[in-house]
Amino acid sequence: RHYVSVVGLVFVGTRVWGVPVPFHRDFEEVNLRFYVRRQVGSEIRRGVVFVKEVVPRRAIAVVARVAYNENYVAMPARHWARCDGDGGDYEVGYRWGKAPGECGLSVRVAGEPAELVDGSEEEFITEHYWGYAAQRDGGTLEYEVEHPRWRVWRAREAELRCDVERLYGGEFADALGGEPASAFLAEGSPVVVRKGVRI
Repeated sequence: RHYVSVVGLVFVGTRVWGVPVPFHRDFEEVNLRFYVRRQVGSEIRRGVVFVKEVVPRRAIAVVARVAYNENYVAMPARHWARCDGDGGDYEVGYRWGKAPGECGLSVRVAGEPAELVDGSEEEFITEHYWGYAAQRDGGTLEYEVEHPRWRVWRAREAELRCDVERLYGGEFADALGGEPASAFLAEGSPVVVRKGVRI
């Protein structure tokens, strides 16, 4: 099976090559990605390729395009998290773009997060530690991503509201138009993105 995912996340305390950029450390990102594998000797590197990444500030998009040649675009973006009652459901969501074409992504979960189950779709989606980006000259940049194994909540409800053709292209309309194969919330953690190497 082949998977494509829409992922919302929040960067907190971001540094670019170890340097904090004032007013650009905390921000939302919503990205569309697919998954790849690359064999290096006896090692299988599980990685992601980003189709499009939305961030709320133009400077962030410019730096990411220059540093990694990733398809970053700047649009208004916001997120929220709320709890309904004591120990009840949690809802986490993202909005990006402008009305009337504003997009939305949200999940509703309950209870405590669970450890990843080996072989599950949640494990497949979260346990990728390499990124790959096509370069202008036809080459590829490979970069390593470091984070601990996250616990997850499986979503009780999930919604993606978006004009997929307009934002991502018609080739993604079928894959993103139906019910998701999986939808979940990961607890997240500090993440390190290593400097890329051309392959």
